[in-house]
Amino acid sequence: MNKNRGLTPLAAVLMLSGSLVLTGCNDKETQQQGAHQQAPEVGVVTLKAEPLNITTDLPGRTAAYRIAEVRPQVSGIILKRNFVEGSDIKAGTSLYQIDPATYQASYDSAKGDLAKAQASASIARVTVNRYKPLLGTSYISKQDYDNAVSTLQQADAAVVAAKAAVETARINLAYTKVTSPISGRIGKSAVTEGALVSNGQATALSTVQQLDPMYVDVTQSSTDFLRLKQELASGALKQENGKAKVKLMLENGAEYAQEGTLEFSDVTVDETTGSITIRALFPNPNDTLLPGMFVRARLDEGVRSDALLVPQQGVTRNPRGEATALVVGADDKVELRTLKADQAIGDKWLVTDGLKAGDRVIVTGLMKVQPGAQVKVQEVDTQAQKQPQSEAQKS
Repeated sequence: MNKNRGLTPLAAVLMLSGSLVLTGCNDKETQQQGAHQQAPEVGVVTLKAEPLNITTDLPGRTAAYRIAEVRPQVSGIILKRNFVEGSDIKAGTSLYQIDPATYQASYDSAKGDLAKAQASASIARVTVNRYKPLLGTSYISKQDYDNAVSTLQQADAAVVAAKAAVETARINLAYTKVTSPISGRIGKSAVTEGALVSNGQATALSTVQQLDPMYVDVTQSSTDFLRLKQELASGALKQENGKAKVKLMLENGAEYAQEGTLEFSDVTVDETTGSITIRALFPNPNDTLLPGMFVRARLDEGVRSDALLVPQQGVTRNPRGEATALVVGADDKVELRTLKADQAIGDKWLVTDGLKAGDRVIVTGLMKVQPGAQVKVQEVDTQAQKQPQSEAQKS
């Protein structure tokens, strides 16, 4: 026998009540979620314009202020070396002595030729002086007088040539003493006593380098260099006495005690890499710096009086590569701004266009909002993370 089993009236009432309760709860949760979506909470940073000392670390190498390769200007045998390798010498110090015997003989011979020419000129002058009063008489013809004058002129020319020969011989004799053209530190000697050297040889006898002051050659991209020049010209970056300061980090990580200056006039562009070699000048009184050392120059680009630094997490790039940021307006609505942010200063971007002091940039909760949305603002404290505004380093 089949029985038709249905719900009792009490069970039906209970199930309907439970359904209403569940429906009410779901509606309440939906309303709460909707309210939360309408005003999501975001973290913002309020921008402040402050003076910023901008620095850049660039790799470089040291180079001597002046370099002189010592070469012989006459040929001969080295008789003596007059210096200690690696010592400091003064300009004019005798470095090598070349055998002077043949040059001394040439000098003496030239002086003898000069004396002979002077004697011949003296006789020719006396002859002219004798002939001149007798010119026009039967004793001296015009031809004889002209010949005497010509002989005197030739004798005077011979004296001039003899004097030049004496001077040449004297110079060659002086060249047998090889001296230093500059003051500085001399390197190792390429020759020893008894070696034959010649004028115009390819190998230098030694090299003298002036180490105080010292050059440091660093490389910078042409784009950054042009930007730096433009900002200096416009006054956006200020410098002391028209020159940028440069600090130096040595190979062992220590900071060099002396501060240098940047020489903007001495730059060249490498066509293959597009980089520019910038030369800085450093005092080197204790010879701490040696030529060829690898260093890192900390370039002080100047002071930007109204710099705006934005945390990097608040800046994104659109498909066109433009920097953008989400800003909370006065009515707590989100706005999309396109920025000009080309320089990274530590963990922040230096923004030069698109933002102003007082703007509230969203740095947390970016994924929860979009332009035009109403948000709830929470100020983010970046004091513990940010660098001092007086000096920021750009890598």
